[in-house]
Amino acid sequence: MTDLATAATTELPRLPFPRESVVDVAPLYAQLRAAAPITPVRTTAGDPAWLVTGYAEARALFADPRLGRAHPDPERAARISGSAVLGGSIGDAADEHEQHARMRALLAPAFSARRMQALTAGVEQLVTTLLDDLAAHGSPADLHALLSLPLPVLVICELLGVPYADRDRFRAASEGAGGLTDREASARAMGELVAYIHEIVDRKRHEPGEDVLSDLAARIPRGDDGSGDAAVAQLGAGLLFAGHETTVTRIDVGTVLLLTDHGQWSALAADPGRVRGAVEEILRLAAPSAGGGLPRYAQADIEIGGVRIATGDAVLLSPGAANRDPARFDEPDRFDAARPSNLHLAFGHGPRYCVGAALARVELAAVFTELPRRFPGLALAVDPADLALRTDLLTGGFDALPVRW
Repeated sequence: MTDLATAATTELPRLPFPRESVVDVAPLYAQLRAAAPITPVRTTAGDPAWLVTGYAEARALFADPRLGRAHPDPERAARISGSAVLGGSIGDAADEHEQHARMRALLAPAFSARRMQALTAGVEQLVTTLLDDLAAHGSPADLHALLSLPLPVLVICELLGVPYADRDRFRAASEGAGGLTDREASARAMGELVAYIHEIVDRKRHEPGEDVLSDLAARIPRGDDGSGDAAVAQLGAGLLFAGHETTVTRIDVGTVLLLTDHGQWSALAADPGRVRGAVEEILRLAAPSAGGGLPRYAQADIEIGGVRIATGDAVLLSPGAANRDPARFDEPDRFDAARPSNLHLAFGHGPRYCVGAALARVELAAVFTELPRRFPGLALAVDPADLALRTDLLTGGFDALPVRW
């Protein structure tokens, strides 16, 4: 049975793997999966880790309590990348799982089905307004600047209670925190984001509103030492970062997926009832992460997929690769809005299933209902080969998405 210590003595493929297209994952993922669903690689930082590309194995490990973000021995922890967002924490597994359960209990009301339903009409109105602006701008236009970026930012600002007027400040910090090349710079940017949210939390203590940060401030006492505010700020910064970055990329990449697959855009424009299936296919196929996968550390020995994951080993769970596993999906690289049983892993699986999944679906459904209806003749204004996903950011994404109609 293969173990990481032995594998690390040989030359291993190193992340990130080169992609041939912005709508495909790197071919090396499929090549590695064909050999074994869990294979040793080197992270972008150069340390050995297990890369999980098989659907069944990724699904099982997402739900396995023996994997977590905490590493009890920081001197032995593999470095994942230059991003502080992807860094592991220090502490024992039991404490981590308890903290995670408490966090989800705090956030459950904020992302409840009732709150998402109430938010839907507002999101749809925001989309309408932004598309009015797009039409007024005229063709050609940058869809990234006029829709993909502002919509998730507007929505997360409204949900959290963050002033939209501050978007330039927190966007700069958010983008810096997601950088993959300089860990110290990433940590500084994340610190700036936390400090910014801390200022808002202090105001919410005195002037609460109908928003998530006000709710959290009401539920978590400040404490004599201010630890309560620090906890809310840390949690709020994480929500602000995760709550818009990946959705921006999915709107961009989803648009490219639909426009480059002949007939998909016109079919959606003619039949908005296809939007739910289209959104799930976008989630399945759009792989925003440039870091190779979601990082975990083994907190106990695990035997799975023909390998032995030893305590302390780093594990990268790759939804982008697992969602294209032919053992789970027929013709996995084909966009199919009518695909039956699309149980993808875009939001993970099990106890750590992404708490913001419903919000992302609300936003994507609003965009891909109205955008094809309002702009049935939309097309890319550049050759798809000229589009480039950013590999220096955790969430990938475009700097621009030129379109015409």
